[in-house]
Amino acid sequence: MIKHREIEIGKETHDSAHDSAHDSGNVPKKPGRIPGLRDVVSVERATATKARESWHVLGIMSEFFEASERLAQIRPAVSIFGSARIPARDPRYEMAELIARKLSEAGFSVISGGGPGIMEAANKGAYEGPSPSVGLNIELPHEQSNNAYQNISLFFRHFFPRKVAFVKFTSAYVVLPGGYGTLDELFEALTLVQTNKSRKMPIILVGSEYWRGLVDWIRAQPLAQGLISPNDPDLLQVIDDPQAIVDAIFDFYQHEGFTQSPGERERLLNL
Repeated sequence: MIKHREIEIGKETHDSAHDSAHDSGNVPKKPGRIPGLRDVVSVERATATKARESWHVLGIMSEFFEASERLAQIRPAVSIFGSARIPARDPRYEMAELIARKLSEAGFSVISGGGPGIMEAANKGAYEGPSPSVGLNIELPHEQSNNAYQNISLFFRHFFPRKVAFVKFTSAYVVLPGGYGTLDELFEALTLVQTNKSRKMPIILVGSEYWRGLVDWIRAQPLAQGLISPNDPDLLQVIDDPQAIVDAIFDFYQHEGFTQSPGERERLLNL
């Protein structure tokens, strides 16, 4: 019969010590057992870990609270997403700036990630208009530097409360070309609308040449295989004209109304 041994991390049994004495090679020992979540190696270390995690939770809560306090009055607003790597001389930068200016002039606050590239263009266009320009800035080791075109600036250390702020205070999403971060924000918005965790709202892709492959893939793969519902691709609109984007948002709310229903308010509270 094979006997199973349990070896406490950091200690050796008599047999294991004996075996190591006769080990002529330099073979690393296997750990006997991985410590479980309830194992307390050191009371001081466990206490420090709990204190650090508690402080972490309080930090996230404080970011939620500040966002709610400072953004409660900016509605209606539109969140604009796009790459931080697109320079000011790029036509897509100019497109984002023009869209944001038109939205601001139409009475929408504009929310961006507060950084360079498309985010800067969005803030700049809104800043030059009559409605607030909002930057949801985040600390990142690369790329992120806060742009100067913000009437309201919030600073986040955590992605989670920042993403909730993008969703909770917006009436539409306008998404220009971008990388993983932009795609993450796009599919976050689609998922929340699809699952009724957020109210239905316009999700507009700008740059038909850039987005065509993704839109075609959604229909050719997830839709064709029954992995999404037949109407789910219609949650996306592809529009390249800035004025048509503003018109599409107004057309949507002319039918739906800007005022949230009690059910929609409840869903946003439960984000």
